[in-house]
Amino acid sequence: MPHEHPMTVDAMLKQDFWEAMYQRDEHRIWSGNVNANLRTEVEGLKPGHALDLGSGEGGDAIWLAKQGWTVDGVDISTTALARAAEAGAEAGVTVNWLHRNILEWQPEAQYDLVSAQYMHLPPDLRRKVFTAAAAAIRPGGSLLVVGHSPKAMRQFDGQKPPEELYFEPEEITGYLGDAWQWLVETCETRGEGHHTDAVYRARRLEA
Repeated sequence: MPHEHPMTVDAMLKQDFWEAMYQRDEHRIWSGNVNANLRTEVEGLKPGHALDLGSGEGGDAIWLAKQGWTVDGVDISTTALARAAEAGAEAGVTVNWLHRNILEWQPEAQYDLVSAQYMHLPPDLRRKVFTAAAAAIRPGGSLLVVGHSPKAMRQFDGQKPPEELYFEPEEITGYLGDAWQWLVETCETRGEGHHTDAVYRARRLEA
C-alpha cells in the first residue's frame, strides 16, 4: 500500500502523519518488544520515575514498567496511545499515557530516566527537545538517546528519510546544559550497514 503522506520533514512533524501511519493497519504495527539498546542500557539502573518520549504503541514503556519503573509514556498519536494502553492492560502493568506534542512540550515532572528511542528530528528541533529532556532529569538520573547514525542511511517505506534527521552520539553532549554536571556513560555507534545506531547515555551527577 503506498504511503499516503510523503516523507518530508514538515509532514513528519504533524500529528496527522502519525495518525495516518498507525491507522493504515488495524493491528499494532510494531512488535511490542523492547528496543535492544534500551534493555542493554537500563538493566543495570535502579528503577524510579521514567519518561518514554515518543512512546508509540508502548513496547518500551511497558517493558520499563515490568522492571519496576513508574512510567510516563508520551506520544503525539492518539491511535498509538490507545494501542499502548490496550497492550499495557494485557501485560498487567500501569503506565501513565500522555498525549502531547513533544515539539512544544516541557515535561512537568523530574525524572530518574528519560528515554528517547529513534526520535528523528531536524537539528533545531532535536536541540530543543533533547535539551528539554535533559532539563527534566533529577540528580542521579539518566538521559538515554538512541537513533540512527548518518552511517545507517536506512530506508522507510521505500523512501529515504532526510539525512539531517540522523545524528552521531557525540552531538547529544551539547544538549546537557552544564556538561560538567553530567557523566557520559555510553557514547558510541552500534551495528553496521542500515542498522548503525547512535547510543548515548549520560547521568546527572548528585549535588
